Amino acid sequence: MSDNKLVAETRTQFGKGAARKIRRDHKIPAVMYGHGAEPVHITLPGHDTMMALKVANALLTIVIDGEEQLALAKDVQRDAIKPVIEHIDLVIVRKGEKVTVDVPVHVEGEAAPETVVTVDSQTVQLEVEATHIPESIVVSVEGLEAGTQIKASELVLPSGSTLVVDEDTLIVNITQQISQEALDAEMAEAEAEAGIEHEEAGDAETTEGEGGEAADGGAEGEQAESEDA
Repeated sequence: MSDNKLVAETRTQFGKGAARKIRRDHKIPAVMYGHGAEPVHITLPGHDTMMALKVANALLTIVIDGEEQLALAKDVQRDAIKPVIEHIDLVIVRKGEKVTVDVPVHVEGEAAPETVVTVDSQTVQLEVEATHIPESIVVSVEGLEAGTQIKASELVLPSGSTLVVDEDTLIVNITQQISQEALDAEMAEAEAEAGIEHEEAGDAETTEGEGGEAADGGAEGEQAESEDA
C-alpha cells in the first residue's frame, strides 16, 4: 500500500484567482477522477505533495473527510520558472488493478573501456499492479563490449509486470568511442565535401608582406613627386 498519505480538502471555488489564492496558501489545486465517479476538486498540501511526487509513478493515498482513496498523478503542471506545482490531475486506482505507466530506465555498471553507453529510451512502458509500481527498471552494462544492444525484450521486469512497448524497442546502445584523430579526419572530410578551404599561415603572411611593400612603394613614389614639385 501507499506510504504517501496526503490529507486533502474539497474546494468549491474555481478559476485563476481561486487557484492563485490556493497556491499563496502553499497548497496545490487538484482534481481526482476515475472508475465512473464524478470528478472531485480538491486542494493538497504543497510541501508534502511535492516531496511525494519526487518519485516517478508515486502511489498516493488521498484522505478526504477521513476516507482514503488510492490515486496516481496522471498529469502534473509545473511552473516554467519557479519550483512550484500549479495543478495536478489524479486518477483513482484500486488494489489489484492493472495500470499502464512509463517506468524510468536506470543504467548501472561500467561498460568495456573506450565505449560510449547511450540510453535510447529513458522510460519503458509497462502494465503493472497499481500497488506494485516499480520505481525504475535497472539495466546493467558491466563489461559489455561495443556493438552490444539491449532491447526491451531483454529487460528484467519485476514480477507481475508486462511489457507494453514493442519487444524490439532499443533501450541501451553501446558503441565504440571515437578517437580525436578519427574525429578530425571526419571533420576534414566534411569540410572538403562542403568546399571549405582553410588559408595556410604562410600564404597569409606572404599576402600581408606584398601588400605592405606595395603600400611602402606607393608612399615613396608620392614623396618623390612632392620633392620634384
